[in-house]
Amino acid sequence: MTTKPIVALDVPSREDALEFLEQFGDESLYVKIGMELFYAEGPDLVCDIKQKGHQVFLDLKLHDIPNTVYRAMKVLAGLGVDMVNVHAAGGTEMMRAAKKGLEEGAADGKRPLLIAVTQLTSTTENTMQREQLIPVSLKESVSQYASLAQKAGLDGVVCSAWEAEKIHEATSEDFLCVTPGIRPEGAEVGDQKRVATPGKARELGAGYIVVGRPITQAENPVAAYRMIEKQWRGEE
Repeated sequence: MTTKPIVALDVPSREDALEFLEQFGDESLYVKIGMELFYAEGPDLVCDIKQKGHQVFLDLKLHDIPNTVYRAMKVLAGLGVDMVNVHAAGGTEMMRAAKKGLEEGAADGKRPLLIAVTQLTSTTENTMQREQLIPVSLKESVSQYASLAQKAGLDGVVCSAWEAEKIHEATSEDFLCVTPGIRPEGAEVGDQKRVATPGKARELGAGYIVVGRPITQAENPVAAYRMIEKQWRGEE
């Protein structure tokens, strides 16, 4: 079954977030709350959005020593979010600690999906090799991080749609690939480097797509969402 597109609520305030959601009436969306909005409004906004019937991907990209991440995840699990993430670069021990924290902190016993960031979609191979001193190809780096995430018991990774096929080869077909950097045909790329259309992401094996500005900054966000949803489902 094709998943809902995840809408990135990259807005600065609670008012902006709720105003955006009100345009969809009683429809349940899957939304991503990132650093800007969470740091501005805190956990209360997450709880409010969950109470309105929406699913939440809390995108905070935790990266710290295992014990700190473990304790933080116990807190985040109590918010009832549906998906959270860490940086795979934190290592296997840290990722295992994150999962343990989620399992212990989940109020209803059902932990959120846990995924790991491999390489940011704003990172090019040249930048990775020059600045991170990683001598392999970008796809090899991403596949290695994905393998480590799977060994740590995570559900999937955040990656470019273009890396999904190789990740599935390195892990398994049911290992989730959550893909930002999604742009409809003809849309501006912005600061993303490794982008794909919704339809192409589906063909490449993405499990979820994350879409922000093409929806939230559209003249008609609901119409933009419907168009992307149809493309993602292969209906146009």
